[in-house]
Amino acid sequence: MINLNPAQRRALKARAHHLHPVVMVGDAGLTPTVLHEIDINLKSHELIKIRVLGDDRTARAGLIDAICTQLEAAAVQHIGKILVIFRPRPDDAPAPRTADTAAGKKNTGTPARRPRPRNAPRRTKRSFQSS
Repeated sequence: MINLNPAQRRALKARAHHLHPVVMVGDAGLTPTVLHEIDINLKSHELIKIRVLGDDRTARAGLIDAICTQLEAAAVQHIGKILVIFRPRPDDAPAPRTADTAAGKKNTGTPARRPRPRNAPRRTKRSFQSS
């Protein structure tokens, strides 16, 4: 199990805030199939959310410990029925594909700018003052 310091945990919580759960653990509990799916998602995403459908709080706490020890991961957060798990991507694993690389675009390092609509001229500060 990986240990995280508070600064790392805070940064990972911020990264995980907008994520949606990718794995759901049902009433059957932590089966080998569920562990395999969690492992696959950790390899591709590093940071994932897991939704647990059971109502027992102690079972959920034991579940996050079991996942982290079996998959060599770190528990980032446990709020209600949502668990956040982190495991660094191995060096030999490929980087995740983004929308730009999936579309075949090259990363130029500069963000794409949205074009300005051409239907109205640009207003200046002085044009607002004279109205």
